[in-house]
Amino acid sequence: MPKLDLDAAPAVTGTGYPKPYDEAVRGRSKRRVGDLAGLTQFGVNLTTLASGAASAHRHWHESEDEFVFVLEGEVVLEEDDGETVLRAGDAAGFKAGVPNGHRLVNRSDRKALLLEVGTRAAADAVTYTDPAIDMRVSKSPGEGWRSRSGTAARPIETKARAETCRLSRSRLVPQPSKAARL
Repeated sequence: MPKLDLDAAPAVTGTGYPKPYDEAVRGRSKRRVGDLAGLTQFGVNLTTLASGAASAHRHWHESEDEFVFVLEGEVVLEEDDGETVLRAGDAAGFKAGVPNGHRLVNRSDRKALLLEVGTRAAADAVTYTDPAIDMRVSKSPGEGWRSRSGTAARPIETKARAETCRLSRSRLVPQPSKAARL
């Protein structure tokens, strides 16, 4: 395989989070560089977080491992148990099935560049752990966004795994929790 031209991976800035949940990840862009190599077992992203941007809402995966390496800048790893500052050269990993919500937030005044690596499981469920965000998403056939209690929000059609990764985010509409609507 020849050397990859990382600039050939377009920067993706959209999110599947509906308003107002999308605000936290504004300023986040991802380049799916693993796709350039045709990788199918795991994804590799170069993710840029502008000052004030978050990687996601606090969440954990039932079936997908995640790994992040800070290439440039500084971010704060927010977990259910507390916070840790990660600087260039630091890394963190999240084992599938461990219910510890996590996300990265750039609280500095400079951009941060991350290398993200994660499993591409055919079926996975993601639970969001922030009390103000009552949502869970499943990539299993016929599933979609639900409240943590299991109430269906809006199901999606599951397609091939690679296509689901790209398309499902734009089709999912999580429902805010009662607390968030008050």
